[in-house]
Amino acid sequence: MKKVKMIFGISWAFLCLVLIIILFPGLNGMSAKMASLPFMKINRNYTGGEPAREIVMQSCTLVVRKPVFNGLIGEGKEGFVQVDWRGKLPSLINDTIDYNLDGNPDFVVKISPPQTAAGLLVLNPKVKQIRISTPTSYGWAIRVNINK
Repeated sequence: MKKVKMIFGISWAFLCLVLIIILFPGLNGMSAKMASLPFMKINRNYTGGEPAREIVMQSCTLVVRKPVFNGLIGEGKEGFVQVDWRGKLPSLINDTIDYNLDGNPDFVVKISPPQTAAGLLVLNPKVKQIRISTPTSYGWAIRVNINK
């Protein structure tokens, strides 16, 4: 029995070594193919969620994204909503946002891009405070903390 286990172990190690030698040159191509599979998606914490509404203005486009409530299992109680301004930004941004698309404004954002100052006027009790307000390569983005 001891010899059988030893032969099995050596065979398994040899098989793994051959498999590694065969697969190693193709890892880059396989990783690109795996990443393009339909079930592979970038986490909403990084993208800010899927766009819910786009409002085209004179100099820029306002993108309100769907709220993100990430939890370990299912959705959490606390989350955020991301709002993007894409394009040439005005010297003062003062926009009313309806993140849940119920027809009622939820908060008002005031941003002065040159000074990177941001203010929030809360109109909905589910809205808490600004999590982050930052310039981006495409314009400006804020994330506002919300409760479910």
